[in-house]
Amino acid sequence: MSPSLSLRNPSLPFFHFLPSTSLIRNRSFQQPLMSFSSSSSPSSSSTNTEQQQNQNIDENKLTHVLKYHNQTKHAFNNYARGPHGLDWANQPNPFRRFLSSPLLSLQHLPIQTPENGPLYSSLFLSLPSPKPISKSTISQFLYDSLALSAWKATSFSTWSLRVNPSSGNLHPTEAYIIAPAIESLYDTSFVAHYAPKEHSLELRAQIPSGFFSKLLPSNCFLVGLSSIFWREAWKYGERAFRYCNHDVGHAIAAVTMAAAGLGWDVKVLDSLGCEELKCLMGLHVFPEFEIPSKAVKGKIPEIEFEHPDCVILVYPSGSNGFDVDYKELSSAILQFNKLEWVGKPNSLSKEHICWDIIHRTAEVVKKPLTLGDRFSVEPFGRSGVYSEASYKGYTVREVVRKRRSAVDMDGVTGIERDTFYQILAHCLPSGCQTGDKQRRQLALPFRALPWDAEVHAALFVHRVVGLPQGLYFLVRNEYHFDELKKAMNPDFVWAKPEGCPDDLPLYELLRYDCRQVSRQLSCHQDIASDGCFSLGMLARLEPTLREKNVWMYPRLFWETGVLGQVLYLEAHAVGISATGIGCFFDDPVHQLLGLKGSSFQSLYHFTVGGPVSDKRIMSLPAYPGPDLDG
Repeated sequence: MSPSLSLRNPSLPFFHFLPSTSLIRNRSFQQPLMSFSSSSSPSSSSTNTEQQQNQNIDENKLTHVLKYHNQTKHAFNNYARGPHGLDWANQPNPFRRFLSSPLLSLQHLPIQTPENGPLYSSLFLSLPSPKPISKSTISQFLYDSLALSAWKATSFSTWSLRVNPSSGNLHPTEAYIIAPAIESLYDTSFVAHYAPKEHSLELRAQIPSGFFSKLLPSNCFLVGLSSIFWREAWKYGERAFRYCNHDVGHAIAAVTMAAAGLGWDVKVLDSLGCEELKCLMGLHVFPEFEIPSKAVKGKIPEIEFEHPDCVILVYPSGSNGFDVDYKELSSAILQFNKLEWVGKPNSLSKEHICWDIIHRTAEVVKKPLTLGDRFSVEPFGRSGVYSEASYKGYTVREVVRKRRSAVDMDGVTGIERDTFYQILAHCLPSGCQTGDKQRRQLALPFRALPWDAEVHAALFVHRVVGLPQGLYFLVRNEYHFDELKKAMNPDFVWAKPEGCPDDLPLYELLRYDCRQVSRQLSCHQDIASDGCFSLGMLARLEPTLREKNVWMYPRLFWETGVLGQVLYLEAHAVGISATGIGCFFDDPVHQLLGLKGSSFQSLYHFTVGGPVSDKRIMSLPAYPGPDLDG
């Protein structure tokens, strides 16, 4: 074991003298009263679907993205701009419906026995044999990924929870199924919106039967994801764009795990551009939204539009040898705007606030069609088995549907060192391939993402039996190791912890009781210090945007959301709990680590530990739920 260190740069004592603010919990905080002045930001550059873009335009876009990122940071003396408290009268409806669309009912498949499906831990070793696409399997897939998981009630209000978590339980993410004819569900190829409250599909359009047979492999379907920025901006103001993209990542991982339980593999079709996604999901039916020159308040129904995020191909595991011709696929999808689209989107709020910088940033990072990359089915990356006994023997369905976000941690519960190592093993993108460095995203659920890992984790260890308290670092792309070490505090020791498996790239940086520091960095939330460990997810930001283009900005948040979903599921599978923390002080995190500039930035925080239950809140079944949600 390495001895304790004192930092040459005396940054740690700085945190002991920080001003205190009111307690903020679980990514859901009421922002201090702030002025509503507008911000000046560069105008959105014209869209360009050519792969070779003018370098000057790229630099302008990069400048805008970095400006947005810096402008939406929280600091000890100033939070990112947000509303004057919460306007409860205009809280957005969490359920989108397309009025007059035919409703296709799905089957309710509750968890009945422990034998219902494969064990959760087994999925990280291999996927089961694929089940055929049917009404039953599509029903289970959505039931275990994007459906309601429970209702909660107090004497004053009722609200729903979902299988896929969301910042503030606001759920900006909407989902669409684009599928061939499915017996007993619909007799021709179709596009449908998923309605989680009803656990049903809202039919939006019929599509030509040759779409799937000519352009996509057999026995597959597509899942489209979109975001309603207003749902998050209602509470979080300008920072909402970050949280919407966290939630896209959580949804991608939820879809991936539910698919895996059925023997299906997934991949984001990321060569498609924003226009293709818009046509594929029928989002062109929303009125064009003209971005105002400053933040404004009033009746702005156009702000409730859905921004297209990604489309995911779901196909049988073990498939190989097929290709996707993105050029032909794009041409076919762009004809979807000529289809007969059914249904009018419901209204979510009577009045709105438009934070113009959110929409300008979304425009700047819109991705065009890119034809340089070929679709490929990646080999399955098996994860390491360090402590199989740590798991409680739950099936994957039990884990994904019973996962909950902790509201408080007890400050007492600890976990064994081997359990900690096992959790981190499932956070690795490549699995544990002997002799290979971590980089490619081959393991569940990261294999859904088609780019190399760009996100790492700085861990604050509080209550791991057999491991000293302190600051640790998980290197998720080992080709970044030298760059990370050079960028961070030179006094960090980068030593392998005691008992750490050779193929787990975990390093001790500093022995230190970091409970108070982790609490202060996460907006003074006790939940960050009362668990077994907490962490900050660091993305390689500016270099990635320069190398892969600015549309990687939201995708970096997707990657953090996928990693966060793994932590949620792992925590429940070993008998504890977890929660995401979207509120943290960005630059003080970087100061603690010795980071300067925009090369590495903290995008998301998380905490894992023993939860505290609130006995005042009743839990009710997801289906049938109450008639109304309060």
